[in-house]
Amino acid sequence: MVKEITSWYSPALQEEMPIAVYGYFGFAVLLIPTAAADFLEYERFQLIEALSPFIYAGKIKVFSINSMNKQSWMNNEMEPAHKAIRQNQFNEYVHNEVVPYIRNHTSANTHIFTCGASFGALHAMNLFLKRPDIINGAISMSGVYDLTEYTKGYWDEQVYYNSPIHYILNLADHWYLDKIKASHHIHIYSGAGTHEDPESGKRFSKVLWDKGIWNDLEIWGPDVVHDWPTWRNMLPYIIENKF
Repeated sequence: MVKEITSWYSPALQEEMPIAVYGYFGFAVLLIPTAAADFLEYERFQLIEALSPFIYAGKIKVFSINSMNKQSWMNNEMEPAHKAIRQNQFNEYVHNEVVPYIRNHTSANTHIFTCGASFGALHAMNLFLKRPDIINGAISMSGVYDLTEYTKGYWDEQVYYNSPIHYILNLADHWYLDKIKASHHIHIYSGAGTHEDPESGKRFSKVLWDKGIWNDLEIWGPDVVHDWPTWRNMLPYIIENKF
């Protein structure tokens, strides 16, 4: 399998940011790490290997980036308002730097889908919903869609605007709504086993449906836990059956 690692100094984040690319051609899957992990996390936990049939077949080309959670919501030494600032800088980095990089690495009309598990599921959904004009959909596995789950009680306007279940509930701007509704790839998946929160997925799915936004919700059984074997099964299933 073709694997390429590169990096650049991010103007948004003011630091060197690496990215791993796997594959040849196909639609783009942009992986967002789970919690405080790095851009090679999905490879270390064999998820890239689980996707290899689709990568070799040219169905997908995979891009994987670093998380900023250690510099935002998972940094207990940081002022909460500064965490929100760092979150917005991360969004800017993805939208204004990573997406153009993917376009240059593929083509101007290649579809891009964000994807993540656990905390990465929230980021994947948030990144899509904030820029549905440049990202075509999201695959979110074992996630919660309420950012206050991570803010330790802190709330401000920027938490609101990065918490999908809150801002989608009140979204009335038809420019955004029409573009979000145009996506046929909003995938919300969860197990019902240990450390999973299937009710979070159900609540968010209902908020989307109440806005007339199609989404694909699947809750797997009580034997499906919040761990890598689940995501190594889920993501290939979604890629094979939903795309």
